[in-house]
Amino acid sequence: MTNITRIFDIPYYQQETYNLSKCFSTKYNGVWQSVTSQEFLDQANSISRALLRLGIQPNDKIAVISTNNRTEWNILDIGVLQTGAQNVPIYPTISENDYEYILNHSEAIYCFVSDVAVVEKLNKIKDNTKLKKVYTFDEIPNENNWKELLIIGEDTSNQDEVEARKKDITPNDLATIIYTSGTTGTPKGVMLSHNNIVSNVSASEKRVPFVYGKSKALSFLPICHIFERMLLYLYQYCGVEIYFAESIDKMSDNLKEVKPHVMSAVPRLYEKVYDKIIAKGGDLTGVKKALFFWAVNLGLQYEPYNANGWWYEKQLALANKLIFSKWREALGGNIKIMVSGSAPLQPRLTRIFAAAGLPIMEGYGLTETSPVIAVNDERNHGFRIGTVGKIIEKVEVKIAEDGEILVKGPNVMLGYYKDPERTAEVMSGEYFHTGDIGEISTDGFLKITDRKKEIFKTSGGKYVAPAILENQIKQSRFIEQVMVVGEGEKMPAALIQPNYEFVKEWAKRHNITFTNEQDLFKNEALLNRIQQEIDQANKSFGKWEQVKVFKITPDIWSIDSGHLTPTLKIKRKIIKEIYKDLIESIYRP
Repeated sequence: MTNITRIFDIPYYQQETYNLSKCFSTKYNGVWQSVTSQEFLDQANSISRALLRLGIQPNDKIAVISTNNRTEWNILDIGVLQTGAQNVPIYPTISENDYEYILNHSEAIYCFVSDVAVVEKLNKIKDNTKLKKVYTFDEIPNENNWKELLIIGEDTSNQDEVEARKKDITPNDLATIIYTSGTTGTPKGVMLSHNNIVSNVSASEKRVPFVYGKSKALSFLPICHIFERMLLYLYQYCGVEIYFAESIDKMSDNLKEVKPHVMSAVPRLYEKVYDKIIAKGGDLTGVKKALFFWAVNLGLQYEPYNANGWWYEKQLALANKLIFSKWREALGGNIKIMVSGSAPLQPRLTRIFAAAGLPIMEGYGLTETSPVIAVNDERNHGFRIGTVGKIIEKVEVKIAEDGEILVKGPNVMLGYYKDPERTAEVMSGEYFHTGDIGEISTDGFLKITDRKKEIFKTSGGKYVAPAILENQIKQSRFIEQVMVVGEGEKMPAALIQPNYEFVKEWAKRHNITFTNEQDLFKNEALLNRIQQEIDQANKSFGKWEQVKVFKITPDIWSIDSGHLTPTLKIKRKIIKEIYKDLIESIYRP
């Protein structure tokens, strides 16, 4: 990537090297519509020319809020970056107050939004901001549409000015400000340079088994998150056709239509895919059911690189032919690699999907590291279950005395926007403090063990790492979400949001009748069954860290209700506040 030093160099490289006929594809009104590599660049340049005519200056901020990933987002992104302005992506699901805070903190002067729902939310607060105008991707009555800029940019007479702006942009210039979803306090604006992201694309490229110029990707993780955004730049660099899923609900249909070779997701989504597959297996009868669960149990014992011996591999080949081939077909039939990030992936999922020929390569990183620090790679023995793989090139990781992972490299952010104090808190010289606890094996595999801030002490002075406990407990099909509590108390306990779908199906099978969900979750048989699941999970831990009591929460944990971040991580502080009476009843009944 010697000639690629700025983000907007990537699509030019793709056009010269692969010149794809389907560079980006989005579904509109039930029909896939594609743009070629050349059309993508032509439209990005039109946006740049139009923005210059609007008076956009280097370092101006332009916000983008989109419910779904779509071609327009990417065209706008390159169009903005070429002018020396910065793209400020905003999560669509956050509150109006957070919209207002981010728009004001970043001093964004234009905002592009996807649809009616977002524009209605934005319109309530836009008068409290410095926004000059809002443009929409969808055609919405009485709103300015982004195509107006494409029309303004049709006149190519100021393309020389665009080229001059591009020439002035250096690799270390600010490219984007990404506001973290804020599990605590106000969102922090992470400043990432062109080089931060380009270096991460370059290093990550060495860990992906694409057929350059021929592979297809299905994208649906929010592009406002740096993980999916970096992957989209990586796909462009490798000549991978990018298709945008319509929604999580339509994922299954889109997989069958697109037949992608690669996709990325957060662990919660892989858990849901697995649960659906297991539920279908549970509906089978007789020999078919027996064969299905034989294959599943075999898959749960999987170890890479034939470590289980020839007899296991022989059985696995049969399981693949009879059972796992149908799993692959359900995901389009062509998946070669699935990528996982944002939260810990349960080892059982890594095992079973790898056994089924659908390997999930777990990686690790943060917004502040652009994001990848380490990632697994099946090739060259670079894949180890229970780890996040080996550290990528040009990135250095060291473990502090207290176990915290410190990172140094070209991917480490410029700092937090307008916040030198918070920047200083996380930097020791060139090393960024991740806040995660981990260890590196003698042969270079990184393992994450917990979040530093989340580890707590019981009243007996024993340390408890909640994330490890939670990940173990969540392997139960009865449990959708779990949060371990107990700081300063005599023992750990857990708040549990059950998997409503599975629990209802289980109740039906066991002839348990109920008039409403609240009655069901007071049912002794169900509570005993969940206790069995907890007891099984506890076997992996020392007595002092085992969950002694659990309570079922009365509602579904969601992004909208504030329980979860946009990347489906639990917001501990908020959950503790919501259920403070429930927690109190555990320790002081």
